Amino acid sequence: MTVDRNAPVGVFDSGVGGLTVAREIMRNLPSEKIIYFGDTARLPYGSKSPETILRYSRQIIRFLREQPVKAIVIACNTASAFALDTVRGETDIPVIGVIEAGALVAAQKTRTKRIGVIGTEGTVSSRIHERFLKSIDPSLSIFGKACPLFVPLVEEGWLKDPVTYEVASRYLADLKEQKIDTLILGCTHYPLLRSVIREVMGDSVELVNPAYETALELAALLEKKGLTSSEEVPEGFPYRFFVSDLAEKFTDFANSILPYDVTMTRKIDIENY
Repeated sequence: MTVDRNAPVGVFDSGVGGLTVAREIMRNLPSEKIIYFGDTARLPYGSKSPETILRYSRQIIRFLREQPVKAIVIACNTASAFALDTVRGETDIPVIGVIEAGALVAAQKTRTKRIGVIGTEGTVSSRIHERFLKSIDPSLSIFGKACPLFVPLVEEGWLKDPVTYEVASRYLADLKEQKIDTLILGCTHYPLLRSVIREVMGDSVELVNPAYETALELAALLEKKGLTSSEEVPEGFPYRFFVSDLAEKFTDFANSILPYDVTMTRKIDIENY
């Protein structure tokens, strides 16, 4: 199969969190088109079973392949944990997740070898970050903490609300006691709470944003595969957005965080895929 190097990159997430990854791709790979899908009808993913996450991921990938796209970024830690290995073997275009790139940076940056990971219940219980980090350096100590309320707080737009500070303080107390020096924001929603997390954890803790690292990994992958766009500036609509529900709410949120004016988001029935 011949892949068009000027085709878009597909990016998907359970909701708006993956926009943090899309934002970094826009900033670091400005010549690439993006097709984004947010599964807003079925979020959050973090409390779903691995089998359900895999089914959702397959449906979304079928939709993205119809567009068509030249590569896919699973911009969701939960789906990266439970679906990446399987779907990567089922498709003939490159597919990457958001876990490995951030973990590599955390392993490089830690000074005390004490790393924290925050994420959804599914991501933390999978211990995928711990396994990958231990494969890099077995002497690392990894401390996971599920923060399930962070996703609905972000989706609600309560990025700096007093309630969000209170929730963050309770969740992160255990990690502060463990004296970690590096914290992986193990859900793509969480960089939107970076200022709150920074205030709670203090300046001595390095926060790792996997969204930025994933954009750099994508750039390297496209170059390696000969799929880097040859168009200097994408023509027409370089970024297209699709959701499974609440298109207007998604559009408003996207416009609050993206360096690009999102004029329309299309709602589709993902169950048809």
